[in-house]
This record gives sequence, structure tokens and C-alpha cells, in this order.
Amino acid sequence: MKLTKYNFLFLLMLSGFLHAQHQNRLFADVDYNERVIRVRQEIVFNNQSADTLQEFILNDWNNAYSNKETPLAKRFSDEYIRAFHLAREDDRGSTTILSITDQNGRMLNWKRPDGHPDLIEVQLAGPIYPNHEFKFTFTYNVKIPNDRFTRFGYDDKGIFTLKDWYLSPARTEGNKFVRYSNENLDDIANAVADYELTLTVPAGTFVACDLYQGNKAGKNATDEYYFIGKGRMGFNLILEKKNTFEIHANPLVEVSCNLKDNGVTDIQRAVLIDDIVKFTAENLGPYPYGKIMVTQAEYDRNPVYGLNQLPSFLRPFPDAFIYEIRFLKTYLNVYLKNTLRLDPRKDNWIYDAIQIQLMIKYINQYHPNQTMMGTLSSVGILKGHKLFNIGFNEQYDYVTLLMARKNLDQPIGDPKSTFIKFNEQIAGKYKAGLCLSYLDDYLGNGITDQVISEFYKLNTTNRKTDREDFEGILKSKTDKNIDWFFETVIDTRELIDYKFGNIKRDKDSVRVTVKNVTGTNVPVSLYGIKKGNVVFKQWVDNIAADSTFTIPRQGADRLVINYNNEIPEYNRRNNWRKLGGFFPNNKPIKLTFFQDVEDPRYNQLFYVPSFSFNIYDGVSPGVRFHNKSMLEKPFVFDVNPIYSLKTGQLIGSVSLLYNQYIRDQQLYNIRYTLSGSTFHYAPDASYIKFTPGVQFRIREDDYRENKKQSITIRQVLVNREKSQFVTTTDQTENYSVFNARYAKFESEITRHYNFYTDMQLASSFGKLSGEIQYRRLFNDNRRINLRLFAGAFMYRSTNSDFFSFGLDRPTDYMFDYNYYGRSETTGLFSQQYIMAEGGFKSKMATRFANEWMTTVNGSFNIWNWVEVYGDAGLFKNHYSDAKFVYDSGIRLNLVPDYFELYFPVYSSNGWAFRQQEAYSTKIRFVVTISPGTLINLFTRKWF
Repeated sequence: MKLTKYNFLFLLMLSGFLHAQHQNRLFADVDYNERVIRVRQEIVFNNQSADTLQEFILNDWNNAYSNKETPLAKRFSDEYIRAFHLAREDDRGSTTILSITDQNGRMLNWKRPDGHPDLIEVQLAGPIYPNHEFKFTFTYNVKIPNDRFTRFGYDDKGIFTLKDWYLSPARTEGNKFVRYSNENLDDIANAVADYELTLTVPAGTFVACDLYQGNKAGKNATDEYYFIGKGRMGFNLILEKKNTFEIHANPLVEVSCNLKDNGVTDIQRAVLIDDIVKFTAENLGPYPYGKIMVTQAEYDRNPVYGLNQLPSFLRPFPDAFIYEIRFLKTYLNVYLKNTLRLDPRKDNWIYDAIQIQLMIKYINQYHPNQTMMGTLSSVGILKGHKLFNIGFNEQYDYVTLLMARKNLDQPIGDPKSTFIKFNEQIAGKYKAGLCLSYLDDYLGNGITDQVISEFYKLNTTNRKTDREDFEGILKSKTDKNIDWFFETVIDTRELIDYKFGNIKRDKDSVRVTVKNVTGTNVPVSLYGIKKGNVVFKQWVDNIAADSTFTIPRQGADRLVINYNNEIPEYNRRNNWRKLGGFFPNNKPIKLTFFQDVEDPRYNQLFYVPSFSFNIYDGVSPGVRFHNKSMLEKPFVFDVNPIYSLKTGQLIGSVSLLYNQYIRDQQLYNIRYTLSGSTFHYAPDASYIKFTPGVQFRIREDDYRENKKQSITIRQVLVNREKSQFVTTTDQTENYSVFNARYAKFESEITRHYNFYTDMQLASSFGKLSGEIQYRRLFNDNRRINLRLFAGAFMYRSTNSDFFSFGLDRPTDYMFDYNYYGRSETTGLFSQQYIMAEGGFKSKMATRFANEWMTTVNGSFNIWNWVEVYGDAGLFKNHYSDAKFVYDSGIRLNLVPDYFELYFPVYSSNGWAFRQQEAYSTKIRFVVTISPGTLINLFTRKWF
């Protein structure tokens, strides 16, 4: 739709009389080469509240990119995103304010509030009284950031994807403005305003905008576009040298879309988009702005997880279905964010709940038989896995449980900025949708559908809304008490878990006891099942404690709690009870290849091929048997027999683990362990290690703080066989060490700190040690790594250095480190480096200390991942003086702690190049091949 300026002025005047709306006029000139937008802006702000405003706050979220100390930069650092911190200055964005004047032309002072460099506080010449307006004029330059940080900005193809790049009045609550900084959460709190944009761009530039386009005029080497929009909280703008958008005209809304289609035909896209547009309008209401943009950038920021992780050669879904789901999620997200007048940070759960519930409803309506893994469910070896046979919508429940079982779930009613990344982008969204579906099932009669439509309609009146409005509409539609939904399900992280107690049955009725395992009092659904079919379902309320009641049997042969998973329940393994047979709880054992999701109908046992490697056993194949599904369980066992190809002997490990999770305390987990292992430590000798232990794990109340503490207490019992290659004594063959350790760490991309103290007590020695390690990434992209180690013996009654402190290579008598050749003194595997104890890289004449040792290790990068390192230390042995040693060299820090190379240069021994041994024998390396350790490298940003 195109309108002239005269049409717009008439509508704006009418809007002013009827709604007293804020007015936001921008005159923007784009400098493509400099990636700068020069702006003159007029804001007419109308105080629509009953309070007098003493301040005026504007959102300036583009300035969040201006340096490495902003809340946005801190968020990147917390989530281990290196790109922003290592970027060139030219890649960052900023806003340069040139002048601010009032309606009388007076220059106004302004500042950026402490802690909010992306807000502007204007010092008013006088207060803004209720129902009065104030006019401001701004001139400023906007430097656009690179889009690789957040998907918004410029890219190397000359495309500008712009969002929240201009100044806008912040949302008000009473007589205060909401002060939110940009934390890459898409939750800017703008006041609703009428927008007018006059945009000047280089000639030939294609402009896409979700405002109405008015006139377009060419002037010399530029084109001038004119856009308007009424009652908006913002708008999107994309500038391209070549148009990538398709326009899908629909009687309900005009859709501009540039989502990648992966070969989906024009007709297929048109049909799918038309279905989704109609579905959304039917379930929410008509879109009030007539024009909506669905962009690849918006999708990339919030993709359909699962689909976006699959490699391109693996296509379990038709291309059309993938496009459909991607479009559906993005369209709903944009639709809701553009129309709901909620505080998008404080009340974010409502956006998520409506979006996910509508996605669930859409799949049920259009793809009721679609499985989570698509056509993979028909592949032979995968057919028996529940993961490949559950419905598409069941994934939401499993992902939500993933975080609850890790004790990392958070109340979905909390502000969005408090969530860890996995909860913010995935689990929290899914839980919000499931909780709304839970309420819908409990209330029945499609009440939540009515509530959503009525709430959506309320938002189209341009008034601000909040959760109280949503709650009020819900309560007006039912006579049932639903306080539990808001007070418990939304506002707390209390777990829901019910199970059966005693059951007395006869021919026509069942007297059943339902136990409330967690004490969370919410409604629970009870089903009667006969030969796999539901014969009855009823909701049971007020089970605050164990409750007993009698129900008609109706021929049921099983009772099941939460049969259709409508309740976001913590543990569904205890929800089934047979009404016949001698063993009412017996479940068949299901042996499954590889891992699977949890199936409450079976006792699951998983087996998977495994391998281990050291030079004495070789590459040794084995089979792991365990009960750990993709969801954590309190009790986990793992038995891993392995065949040593080199020795022809059976080796391997076994472990038993019990997790005691503690809710709402800093001590959040107590882990009890019992483990044993046997491998070869020399070509002709093996060891057996047996370790009972307990670990107390502590975290901060703020889950976003990457801070953890732990206290570990264990007894390490070791029995080593005698070897012809390694000297052993009575004391070093069979020994037991009591070990107590306290550890604390704090980590993010710019700063890492860890500290531990360690005590070891054995019959032949006792020792204390401690370590402090610190890493810092400075604003000039220089990195420094510092480590201090100190250790001393309390007593010692052995002449062997086996238990001594190692200067460059610990003996690892407790077999904690993953040495590939732990007894090697020459050759490649003797050069494996593990940062422990002394931490030296060069081999000194004296390599052990049997009295005390203190060392300092440091490194500093000189270019990218190339660093210089240095070590210095003092150590003392009995009957000799303390010695001072040092070394230095070059470190290639390719992947910290996972893949590193050390090249010695100079040490107490002299120049490394001039010594008799070949230089290649002095190079040290760090290589990690443990799958679990490597996975942690990629998942740490999510948790």
C-alpha cells in the first residue's frame, strides 16, 4: 500500500486527536561506503500517564556495540562468544549524538546512565505533565556494526539488516521509564508511537521495510523512500543491492519473505505461507498493520533447533516441511512481537507460551502423524529407538526435562535477562508452551484459545498490557481455581512428580492412592487403559499429600498418571501400575543399541561400542553397558569391558553414581560415586584402581554466573603389578590415598580463574598443595595466562620419588590423568604435557621434589594463538639445598586445554637448540581425544 505525505498528515492529526500517540519522524541518509546513517529525528512525546515525568529516556541500542565493556559485550563474554571481543574496531557499531533541542530550539543536556551505555537520559527544561506533550529534535550518526555478532548489521555482500538502530522513547511504567540494556535478547521496551521515515539511499538500492511505503523519488545519485506506520513499537529495515524478497499478497496480510527455500517450488511456498497466515489469523486475530516481514536473519536468531543441527546430506524431512516449520516459527515470533504490548523482558513467558502452543496446535492440525525424526524412524537399526518414533510435538517435553534433570531449569516467569542461554532460547520457550497446553487440557472447552484471542484483541487497542491482564482474562473464563498455575507453575521451579501408592482392586472399582513425591500441589490426570486404549480419564485436584480415592474400573487393565504427557512432570518412570498379575510394577528390560530417550514403559539398558587408547594396550575395542538415557537419572551405572589388543587381556572400567539434587540452594548437588578400572601402565604390567567418593557441588544463586565450587572427598586404592620395565617397591605397588579437595572456578571468554587446595594422606606420605590459575583477555586482544602452584609434604617415609612433586611431568600415582604412555621416559609419548604440579615444559636435571615445591607458569600472546611462555620455580629435596630453575619458549595455543604445542627456547639448561639431544625430543604437546571433554568445549556456551 502506498500513501502520500498528505494522507499521512491527515491520519497523524486524526491519531493525535483520538489517541494522543507519540510521534517519531526520522530523516535518514545512508552512507553505504562508511556504513553510517546520518539522522535528523523529531519526537513528539505525549505523557499518557497520570503521573508527572521528570526525566526522558530513549533506547539507543545500537550504541551497545560501541566497546567491550557494555552489557552486550558482557553477555557475549558470559556465553563464550569470541567474535565481538576479537573484532576490529571498524566492525563495531556506535551512535554519535550531535545535538538535542527542545520545541523552543534550546539545546538540552544529556548523558548515558551508569551501566546503560545504550540509553540516553535527556535533562528536561521542565517536567512533562499528564496529558501534555513535549517535542524533541535530535541529530546523530549511526555507525552500523557487522552482522556476525547478532545477525543485525552489515554483511560482506552489502546487505544492511537493521533493527533497533534509531532512537526511540522507552516504555513507561507509572512515572518511570523502563531502563533495559541491549543484551542480544530481542526484548527492547519501546513506547508505542506513530512512525514516519524519510530514507535516502544510493540509487539502485532495494529497500524492504515493514512500514507502509509511500512516495519514492530519485534525486541525482540517490533514491528517497517514504514510509509510515501507526501504533508501532518499532520497525525493521533491510537494504540490499539485489532484491532477495518475495511478496506474498494475501487478503489478510502482505508477507515480505527472504527465507532460504532449499528448492521448495514457488507454488509450494505460496500454499504453505497462505495456510500459516490463515491459521495465525484464525487463532489470534487479524494482523493490524497489513504488512509483515519474515527474514532469514530473524530465523537464524531463533531457529527450529534440531532441524538446524542436522547436516545437509541428512534430510529426514521433506524440503517443503522444513521450510514450513521455519516459516511458521519465524512468522509467529514476528507477529507476536509486533502486536503484543507486553514488557518483552519481564513478561516474556507469555510470548513464548502463545508461540509454542500455536506451533503444537499447527502440527496437530496439519501433520498429526509427523515424528520427531521424520523418515529416520523407518531406517532399520533406528526403528527400535523411542527417539525416532515419538511425535514431533513430544520433543518439547523431553527438552524441557533435559534442564530439569540437570537441576538447571529456571522459573519461566522470571525476566528473560536472567536465563542461561539454553533456557532463554530453547527449554524456557518449550516449557512455557507446555504449561499453557497443560492449563488448556485441565480447563477444557478450548478456554485458553478464547483467552489468547481476547488478550490479542486487547493489545490491538494500543494500550500497554501485562501479565495481570492475561491472568484476569483467564480467570474470567472459568470457575476453577487456577492460582496454582501462576503461583507455582509460572513463578517457581518447583517440580511436579506423582506416583502410585497402594492399589486395591475388585471387578468394578479401584481404590487407589496417589503419592505427591515433590509436594507440589497441582492438578494431575489419571487414566484407565485397556489393551492400549484409553477407557477413562479424570483430573484429580488438591493432592497436597498422599490421597486415596475410589474410581470405577471400567474394565481397565492399567492405571497411568499423565498418560498423554499433558503435565510437565519430572519423572514419568513411576506413573504406570498394572491392575493384574503378581508383580504390578514389573517392566520388561529393553536392550538398546546406543543411547535413547527415556521410555517409562521399560527398564532400559543401553550398549554402545567403545574404545580406549594407550601405547601398552593399543587401540582397544570394547562395549559399554549403561542405563543413562538422554535425560539424567538419580542412579547411573556404567560397565565398560575392553579387550586389550596388545596384551590379549580384558581391561576396562565400571562406575556406579548416585546424584542427589537439591533445589533452591547453593549446594545443588551431592554426587556419590563408586568406580573401578584396570589398564596397563607398562608393557608387561597392569594396575587396578578402586575409588569410593562423594562430591559436593555449589553454584551461585544467579545461574548466569559462570561460577562453581566443589568439595571432593575420596579414597583411592591402587594395586600395581610388578614390571620389568618400571621399578616398583612394596610401597608403590599396593597403596591407598585419602584425598580431599576444594575447588573453585569462575570463567568467561575474557576472564578465567580457578583455585584449588588438595590434601593427600597415605601410610608413607602426607602432603598439601594448592593452585591458582588466571587467564585474562584484554581489550587490545592480548591474552595472559598465569598459574601459581605450591605444595609441601607434611610427612614422608619412602625413598621413592613415585609420590614426589613432579617438576615437568607428574607420576600420577592416583591415575587421574589421561596419559597415553605414562611410564615412558623417551620417545613421543614421553613428551605428552599435562598442566599439573610444577607445570614446566623443559626437562631439568632434577625432575622431582620430595620436600616442597613452588612454581609460577605464565604465557602471553604475541600474535593470535602464538604465545611466549615462561616458568620459574623453587623446590627442595631432603639433604640438598633449595634450587631455582626456569624455562621459556613458544606456545601454540590452538585450542586452550585441548590442543597445544610447546617449543622450548631457553632454560636453566641453556639454549634448547644447542643441547645434545635432538630438538624434536624437547617439543611438548597437549592432545585431548576424550569425547566427553571435547563435547564440553561446544556446550559450555549453552549451560
